[in-house]
Amino acid sequence: MIKVLITDKLAKEGIDLLNSIDGVEAVVKTGISEDELSKIIGEHDGLIVRSGTKVTAKALADPGKLKGIARAGVGVDNIDIPEATRKGIIVMNTPGGNTLSAAEHTMALMLTMSRNVVPACNSLKSGAWDRKKYMGNQLNGKVLGLIGLGRIGMSVAKMAKGFNMKILGYDPLAVPAEADQLGVEVIEDLERIFKKSDYISVHVPRNEQTLNMIDAEQIKMMKPTVRLVNCARGGIINEDALYDALAEGRIAGAALDVFPKEPPENTRFTKLANCLVTPHLGASTEEAQIEVAVEAAQILVDAIKGGPIRNALNAPSTTGALPPLVTQYAELARRIGTLVSTIAPGHIKKVEVQYRGTIAEADVEQVTLNFAIGLLQKHFEMPLNMVNTPVLARERGIGIDETKNPQAKDVAASFTAKVVTDKVTRTVIGSVFGQTLLRIIEIDGFNVEMTPQGAVVIIFNDDKPGVIGAVGTICGKHKINIATMGVGQKLKEQKAILAVSLDKQPDTKVVDELAKLDFVNEIYVCKLD
Repeated sequence: MIKVLITDKLAKEGIDLLNSIDGVEAVVKTGISEDELSKIIGEHDGLIVRSGTKVTAKALADPGKLKGIARAGVGVDNIDIPEATRKGIIVMNTPGGNTLSAAEHTMALMLTMSRNVVPACNSLKSGAWDRKKYMGNQLNGKVLGLIGLGRIGMSVAKMAKGFNMKILGYDPLAVPAEADQLGVEVIEDLERIFKKSDYISVHVPRNEQTLNMIDAEQIKMMKPTVRLVNCARGGIINEDALYDALAEGRIAGAALDVFPKEPPENTRFTKLANCLVTPHLGASTEEAQIEVAVEAAQILVDAIKGGPIRNALNAPSTTGALPPLVTQYAELARRIGTLVSTIAPGHIKKVEVQYRGTIAEADVEQVTLNFAIGLLQKHFEMPLNMVNTPVLARERGIGIDETKNPQAKDVAASFTAKVVTDKVTRTVIGSVFGQTLLRIIEIDGFNVEMTPQGAVVIIFNDDKPGVIGAVGTICGKHKINIATMGVGQKLKEQKAILAVSLDKQPDTKVVDELAKLDFVNEIYVCKLD
């Protein structure tokens, strides 16, 4: 008998599905403590949670026969995925179940703000009848700026089209094909969204690239009549900047369903008449809860029974089963993918990888997948792996063209990645020396040797004396050690590249100081492990 433990409130339909499957029993024990969970978790084959249960390392200390954990919902911050992976436990989520609910809530907030629903309701309930005071605005003909064109962003676009809104769309990764079919005007410059939109709604994950992506500087660009909506993640819109703009009446309104910390400790937004707040209700519909409950139950049982694994956020490591050469190139490819994701800004249009020499004679599927993980990870909150990366890439219309040439060039074996975006084309070549030493040997035609490890700074610069000294001086002043440094030149073009690996990540102040050096054309910083 397969026993599935459910420790958070789950829609009855999910529980009924489990009990309807031969050989499966649903065990419901909600509200249990970490200690209680750690004592009973090993007696069950599967675990279904929502956001309430904390599946910690302590809870997983003795996992017994536990094979899988399913999160009925998207976020998995409450699950120690690295520990689950070490114990060989598959962790899955249900990212598609709340798409429509989140999109509908976005539209509900836009309409509620536009028609002054909340203050008008409160006014009438208090005995007043003031129609003029609560004059509203139509959505028809207005410009909606969508930041993020994933599942939820595109669902909002479809709904907004029903209100005859003009839609400007931006996505930091790639643009789904249906955006053009739907009539979304895809733009490359976020400033246009900030300047032209009547409504702005964010639908991107929160990560290093999106944290505070709408700050005081961006708000200053907006119309005084603009209204902002955040049903994605708290922190994408800087709360201090937003509060000041609302309090001073520099923008018309905002609606927040999410906060950096939930429940929020600071309730200042509740005191603003032009700010609408809801307690993270994006996925809180009966239909969405039923859908994620049923999906979580089904994917968990399928995985436990040895069937297809869907929506996995981790995957059993295959390193031990791979030849050493392939294992090393897989790691090199992941780091090159991370580097390219940093130095190739813009929407991805084309991706190519090439294998030359001895590595071209091996099965390189895992290498290409590792490259894709490195390339795409910063655009997603969930951990990417061998299972979910191909699906997520396909959803965004990203394919990887792979070629193999057993004839070596310059080195015994090499891996080349070429990424074309709407802004740049970047090519990075790497190799593994002695089966253990990972090296990047070429960037955009510059011959350069760099260890892809730790914090890395890439500087495209004018070829002139004093470059190395100036960079070294700034790093030294801020007590940053240079681990390795590679320099490449194109003498005819009088251009060069400086690739530096550092012992710690430089902060914004250091990067700004480096960027102001008169020979610097472009500067990029990323962390490769």
